[in-house]
Amino acid sequence: MPISRHRGAEDEPVERIEGNLAAGVLFLCDHASNALPKAYGTLGLSKAQLSRHIAYDIGAAWITRDLARIFGAPAILSRFSRLLIDPNRGADDPTLVMRLSDGEIIPGNARIGPEEVEYRRVHYWAPYRAAIAATIDAMLNKGMPPAIVSIHTFTPTWKNRPRPWEVGVLWDSDPRFAKPLIAALAADGLRVGDNEPYDGALRGDTLDEEVTRRGLAGLLIETRQDLAGTREEAAAFAERLGRILRPILMLPALHRQAFFPSRTGRHI
Repeated sequence: MPISRHRGAEDEPVERIEGNLAAGVLFLCDHASNALPKAYGTLGLSKAQLSRHIAYDIGAAWITRDLARIFGAPAILSRFSRLLIDPNRGADDPTLVMRLSDGEIIPGNARIGPEEVEYRRVHYWAPYRAAIAATIDAMLNKGMPPAIVSIHTFTPTWKNRPRPWEVGVLWDSDPRFAKPLIAALAADGLRVGDNEPYDGALRGDTLDEEVTRRGLAGLLIETRQDLAGTREEAAAFAERLGRILRPILMLPALHRQAFFPSRTGRHI
């Protein structure tokens, strides 16, 4: 597929929500969008295919923007589909650019070489990661280390098997944020996955690279998509999540840097 090397203003890879740098929390959304730069067309996929979870986390952007508003906090969201390049994978992860996703062949990715992967990494993946790092630096300069919340969503079923959890908390080895949040979500009547439906220790992912190595308290919240599939559902869940998060984010332990050995085996 011939690809123009010009990236227009409409292809800006990062959405930045300005907020109080002293708010004590930064919200992230790695898979906020199913958009693709004009030069890539649809990667050979149909509109229906691009509306599926393979392209983005349905409802996650709505929840993230609502939480940023509720807390008056900054947020960083991607503006490109995970099918272009996955901002929540390490730079050398073999799944950084997916050629096959949930049974779907991605024609625009199937035959690309390392030069094209590197181009996408430099022009889309890296600016997203850099925006997160710069925002964290700015918040640290305000004097209070922020807690980091990365918002994702997951499908109600996987390989025709229902997933029982309504929300998952994904974390590595730092329990300061995860343990009280898991307890609070369960106390609010939610069926909670502790490192389900995925494991939160992923070498090179956004939290590993930008949060764990800095000794910050951070985690990833996965919401089942049938709780956030419409704007109204996402808004209601964000309000519920905001109410649950507020007292936890006031815990002093979340605003001190503390280093825990990563389960990924990466040395901090």
